[in-house]
Amino acid sequence: MIPHLTAAEENYIKTIFHLQQVDGNVSTNDVALKLNTKAASVSDMLKKLNAKEIVHYEKYKGFTLSNQGQKIALAIVRKHRLWEYFLVEKLQFGWDEVHDIAEELEHITSRVLVEKLDSFLGHPKFDPHGDPIPDSNGEMEKMEQINLLDLPLNQLAEVVAVGSQSTELLELLTHRQIKIGTWLSIHKKFSFDHSLEISIQSSPTFTISQQLAVALFVRIK
Repeated sequence: MIPHLTAAEENYIKTIFHLQQVDGNVSTNDVALKLNTKAASVSDMLKKLNAKEIVHYEKYKGFTLSNQGQKIALAIVRKHRLWEYFLVEKLQFGWDEVHDIAEELEHITSRVLVEKLDSFLGHPKFDPHGDPIPDSNGEMEKMEQINLLDLPLNQLAEVVAVGSQSTELLELLTHRQIKIGTWLSIHKKFSFDHSLEISIQSSPTFTISQQLAVALFVRIK
């Protein structure tokens, strides 16, 4: 049986889930840095989650989510990404406006509401930023993709995901008219600063920075 969880506990669980995707085991300092809080506060929370058997702790290795913790995390991620999809597709929010709102909505506990929302939206597989949406069983669709920096010259590719949801990044992408589903190609890679000269469909070429390119993931046609 899943224990009652506060919004703060759910935020920790989701944070550990995302950190695990990158590093496997997660340290107290990792979580503190991600949540911009003190390591002592993180330790206290992780002790509570350990007592609820949501995380496992191994000395010198750090924390990982238990099987139950993994299921809870996937359910939270599912709600977050479904709400983001709803806000963009049905309420016409910009993709740079929805993250904070979805952060609030993801704590709604009604499973019936979530399943009806999923059905109403047509069971979308990916959110507006290209991240996969877990289904009711926690399964996620996988898409073959590469970082834009690894795309060969003059190869047409479709933007399928962004590596960050920061407002600043998404605003810049919107200004550059780059979004999920945009088709582009690279015409030149500059060795000096690793910037790229690209074009979108039949538009004139323009240059983007390495910092922007590393945040874009594409699928080759």
